[in-house]
Amino acid sequence: MSQRNKLKEIAKLFFKLGSIAFGGPAAHIAMMEDEVVKKRKWMTQEHFLDLVGATNLIPGPNSTEMTMHCGYERAGWKGLFVAGLCFIFPAVVITSVFAWLYQEYGELPKVEPFIYGIKPAVIAIIIMAAFKLGKKAVKNTELAILGILTLVACLFGINEIIALFGCGLLGLGLYFFKKNTGYINSLTPLLLFQIVDPLKMGILKIFLTFLKVGAILYGSGYVLFAFLDTELVANGWLTRQALIDAVAVGQITPGPVLSTATFIGWQMNGITGALAATLGIFLPSFLFVLILNPLIPKMRQSNIIGAILDAVNVAAVALIIAVCVNMAKDTLTDWRTIVIALASLVVVFVFKKLNSAFIVLGGAMIGYFLTFV
Repeated sequence: MSQRNKLKEIAKLFFKLGSIAFGGPAAHIAMMEDEVVKKRKWMTQEHFLDLVGATNLIPGPNSTEMTMHCGYERAGWKGLFVAGLCFIFPAVVITSVFAWLYQEYGELPKVEPFIYGIKPAVIAIIIMAAFKLGKKAVKNTELAILGILTLVACLFGINEIIALFGCGLLGLGLYFFKKNTGYINSLTPLLLFQIVDPLKMGILKIFLTFLKVGAILYGSGYVLFAFLDTELVANGWLTRQALIDAVAVGQITPGPVLSTATFIGWQMNGITGALAATLGIFLPSFLFVLILNPLIPKMRQSNIIGAILDAVNVAAVALIIAVCVNMAKDTLTDWRTIVIALASLVVVFVFKKLNSAFIVLGGAMIGYFLTFV
């Protein structure tokens, strides 16, 4: 296939995912695994797992960075930018519409009946992804134990980044214990910090604020709101109600939750503020992935770094399961959501070739009708 056709293929796939990928990073990655590994065979499941693990080690929105990795694997650096932009674009447009309506009318449209059925359906998609990735990640008993320890730590409230890096260090320790070698090579993550003056939030300052957040944000996209509460609400540049409504927008729109930066930027300085915030929050991810992706095969060739990647891959699966458990506790609150989740679970395991988009859309429609029962 020619480079041009590959880029078209990448654009169509990630625009579609950006338009229907509800449920947060774990669900997005599950859908990508289904499309990129199982259906299109752009890479092996083992390499996909390595990319997931490596993505967890750098700042930024994990699922968005995974789209960039997938694009790079298919069509080089051009594929990276096409995949990332096409995945982000639908969420930014939809969020911009919400931001305009919110600014004009001071409230959000009522879309809860559709979201009601999407979340339990997404749980089934995540379980299937965790099952498939787990089979590849758990290569031996030691890795299984590390995965269980990471899952337990996350369920007991340990910060997911601490759990992830802790599992990686334990994997490194096990490697040296088994090899009985007397040296340790260390990896030092490079973090980019930008200083923002506490002055009036013009376009440049909006851009720099969100650039800083995008460059140092680890973990779930929801951590974004803790950063912005400190950066914006505490300084009087944004109301807490607007921030809370931004959280709502992140839950009712597909694609990356960090697209809520578009909503916040719009409230601060109209359409130009939205563009500045969006560019700032996502730019570091493009740069991080561009630097990291070519290094991953070399990292895998090193026995020492390979041991860390194996442990981090298991930890990544454990994090996905922990997200699923927490989502289930919050979502499966009545018989309707339980029915949707169980039906979706049966469908994903019986009809394994069915596109996950139909699971999401089916859940939305069933949820809509059941809310009237």
